[in-house]
Amino acid sequence: MCHGTTGSRISRDELLILSFPGPDRSIRLADFEAGRVVSRRYRNRRIGEFLKELDLTEGRSTGVPKIFRAMAANGSPAPVFETDEGRSAYLIRLPAHPLAQIPEAPFIGAAGEVTGEVERLLRVMAGEMSRQKIQGELALKHEDHFRAAYLIPALAAGMIEMTLPDKPRSGKQRYRLTVKGRQWLQRHPA
Repeated sequence: MCHGTTGSRISRDELLILSFPGPDRSIRLADFEAGRVVSRRYRNRRIGEFLKELDLTEGRSTGVPKIFRAMAANGSPAPVFETDEGRSAYLIRLPAHPLAQIPEAPFIGAAGEVTGEVERLLRVMAGEMSRQKIQGELALKHEDHFRAAYLIPALAAGMIEMTLPDKPRSGKQRYRLTVKGRQWLQRHPA
């Protein structure tokens, strides 16, 4: 085990973040479960930077409470924090929203129909495109609305994918149609 390393894995069921070393011994696990954590030391800048990129924290000791608030506000299950007795590693489990467990819901209906927003996004896709390019093609000005109504639903439905899935906020991030997205377009010509 290397000191100060992190890793993450995204699956349909959860986002896992594994960090070495584990949480500082000054933090009690009961505090994690209650959503109130104050560390006397800022040991792992990488995990802090990762959570900041996801807009889950603004600074020191704000990430855990913000994770709890965001998960609750979204209707997602509570996060789970795990470590070993020696605190050599730290595992954070962010369970997927219950609707994500239902294949193709709510963005694709039983008849294979997508929302109007996702359809519009699919129809402007040409090769690998940046978020800004897609948003421009759709003539949408507000990034938050674009992400919530177009980009995230299309990703969740498996219609588009990231070219850099391990770096979701990278400036070099591009999006492209998946096989599923191309098949949908073929079955639903404009």
